[in-house]
Amino acid sequence: MYRNIYKQLLSWKTRAGRKPLILKGARQVGKTWILKEFGKAEYHNLIYINCHQNDKIRTIFRRDYDMPRILRDLSAVSGETILPSESLIVFDEVQE
Repeated sequence: MYRNIYKQLLSWKTRAGRKPLILKGARQVGKTWILKEFGKAEYHNLIYINCHQNDKIRTIFRRDYDMPRILRDLSAVSGETILPSESLIVFDEVQE
């Protein structure tokens, strides 16, 4: 199972014109774990954002969808520099 999902994540990463990835599945099966492992191994840095009861994140997206501002705000909240093609941003508990 690990190798199958990891191969699919690698395929997504190398796809030209890729869209954001949504990883859905049952609770407690390792979705967060595999994304964190993938981010650590395949990217310069990993920005993990847990949206559960996170008012700062809600505020960032409530204002508008200006991507440079959103990335700047996410960088400030996470304490990480977000670099194009070198950073993986994982939003967990988005349904919150």
